[in-house]
Amino acid sequence: MTKPPDREVLLEFQRVGTYMKATAMDAATLTEVSVVGPLNHSQEMLKRTVLAKLNYVLAKKAGTSPQR
Repeated sequence: MTKPPDREVLLEFQRVGTYMKATAMDAATLTEVSVVGPLNHSQEMLKRTVLAKLNYVLAKKAGTSPQR
């Protein structure tokens, strides 16, 4: 899952103990979501997961079905 090409998304990765927290924020709507995963998972996997969650939340707010 990737971000739509016309959206600016800010990503942040932060280590919290034995976990990695990934946060994504849509710059246009200021919608922010987070996911947490173990440190041994790749940043790419966390990035895909947090972007999928952001797309889901944005679609839900817009009243449409999320893109896959």
